[in-house]
Amino acid sequence: MSIEEKDFGKAFLYSCYVDKAFGHEQFIPEHVVMFQLSGETHFDHEKGKLVTKEGQLLVARRNQLAKAFKYPSKNTVYQSIAILLHTDRLKKYALDHQLSSDKKQSTDINILLEGDAFIKSYFESLAPYAEASDRVSPQMETIKIYELITLLLERYPSLKNLLFDFSEPFKIDLEEFMLKNYKYNVPLENFAKLSGRSLASFKRDFEKIFRTSPRKWLQEKRLSEAYFLIENKRKRPVDIYLDLGFENLSHFYASFKEKFGITPATINSIA
Repeated sequence: MSIEEKDFGKAFLYSCYVDKAFGHEQFIPEHVVMFQLSGETHFDHEKGKLVTKEGQLLVARRNQLAKAFKYPSKNTVYQSIAILLHTDRLKKYALDHQLSSDKKQSTDINILLEGDAFIKSYFESLAPYAEASDRVSPQMETIKIYELITLLLERYPSLKNLLFDFSEPFKIDLEEFMLKNYKYNVPLENFAKLSGRSLASFKRDFEKIFRTSPRKWLQEKRLSEAYFLIENKRKRPVDIYLDLGFENLSHFYASFKEKFGITPATINSIA
């Protein structure tokens, strides 16, 4: 199996897969712009699911949880180029061009667009950098990212409200948030930030609501869901462990047996 995922600059990531792959990054700290060169990317996020197909452009808002599943097409490999738009760089661009968002806390999370000839040509211009052995210089990286921001604003003016919304997450209902997002395998600091809390405040509020620690609750919740899916939905362990936030299959098996006294395979084999 041939796999390639190449970071060719601090803000550029090229992905090429022959077989289905799972994107390991589940917390998106900065805005991401991704162009689908071939294959499909399936995104699970807090408001549902979306699929990017060849020639489509995805603009994903910073400070969100999401899972990416990468699928090659029948006739070719999976290929995409993703660009991180760091907040500091966007703030400088906004200052240089006297831009600001027309509203705060934009409700847009992920925007899927049809790429046109200009967008396609831009991402194709990055191919030589992805294929080269040297990394993109900081000077060239800035030039290419400023080019992308300008292109996006010219082709899709409404993106201004997403790109230049620099507000931080506000305090939200913690119980509802955790019940919706417990399957994401991210550090507690990310859960805290997205719920609008410091880590200390997050832990304090969490224990008041759930009467246990965040780490213990997450483990118990994920394992209980796994048991339900295997017993009632006849799911295979290999098909669900990543969806439930476990890092690898062996860790899932060990944790499952420690809690229930049996292996997931034992349940699945019961007629």
